[in-house]
Amino acid sequence: MKKVLLIEDDMALRENTAELLELSNYEVTTAPNGRIGIDLAIANPPQIVVCDIMMPEVDGYGVLEALSSNPSTSHIPFIFLSAKTEHKEIRKGMDMGADDYLTKPFEEEELISAIESRIAKATILNNILKEEPVAKEEDSLRSLNELKNFFDDEGGELSFNKGALIYKEGEHSNMIYLILKGVVKTHKMDESGKELITGLLKADDFLGFTSFIDNIAYLESATAIEDTIVVGVSKNELKEVLEKSKNVSLELMELLTDNLAEIKGQLLQMAYSSVRKKTAQTILQFAVILNKKPEEGIKIARNDLASVAGIATESLIRTLSGFKKEGLIEIEGRNIRLIDVEGLEMID
Repeated sequence: MKKVLLIEDDMALRENTAELLELSNYEVTTAPNGRIGIDLAIANPPQIVVCDIMMPEVDGYGVLEALSSNPSTSHIPFIFLSAKTEHKEIRKGMDMGADDYLTKPFEEEELISAIESRIAKATILNNILKEEPVAKEEDSLRSLNELKNFFDDEGGELSFNKGALIYKEGEHSNMIYLILKGVVKTHKMDESGKELITGLLKADDFLGFTSFIDNIAYLESATAIEDTIVVGVSKNELKEVLEKSKNVSLELMELLTDNLAEIKGQLLQMAYSSVRKKTAQTILQFAVILNKKPEEGIKIARNDLASVAGIATESLIRTLSGFKKEGLIEIEGRNIRLIDVEGLEMID
């Protein structure tokens, strides 16, 4: 049975999360603060550490620093669990060597998936190290998070106002981008000239992967939905980094595979779901991508909503009016406020 160390000062959240993990067949040890968590990790090293940031005694950053500097615990995957969502806070944790970052409140599947994938990755990398001689790679990166830091440090920063085109379908794809701020839609035109949104990307997502072959054209366009800041690195520079960093290449392949699976799911939804279900799921999807609480409202163009849902704008507007009459949403101009999230999720 795989062991998880959960460090969380909120007793109710700690107990509920521990129970959730135990029901998923994990052996869970808990600690109410960072100091106790460090002692438990050193005395009985777990397969993974899930740790809050804001805690008494020693905060999450202190826990990560202590475990990373100890040879007996430096290899253990580390996931931050916190209400902090600012980019600089996420980047601080990743700079220190955290493997993942989940924000509260979190979904059960999200936590379990993060734990499973990080343990699996650690196992694979450990097996590779056992089977292959250790090579000295002075300039190699150790993780996908370090690759993002490389983009932060070495990439050229570009700013785009809401509605601005970042790159256009058919242009040479010489650059790969990391989004620092904002939301970006990727989209293309079908044979009838109708726009199809192929993806919604937010801060900390990569943008522009088409091929590592020089001068291959972008297969889709990218437009800023909000005021957006990105940093770009040339394909040639990125290839040089990845050639020296097997671990990062493995994580990047996993990330791109997950992205393809999400796009496939979106296309299946567009093909087979009802107009009502497409509309409801698209609203919920935008709420997640824009990181909006239900009461905050979603300010998004109706044609963007329709493009993601794969329906005509007129059909979407009629459906939104129906949702409003049913008490599922409120509409104030372009703002959509979610009133009954569960009701939207139940629409078929």
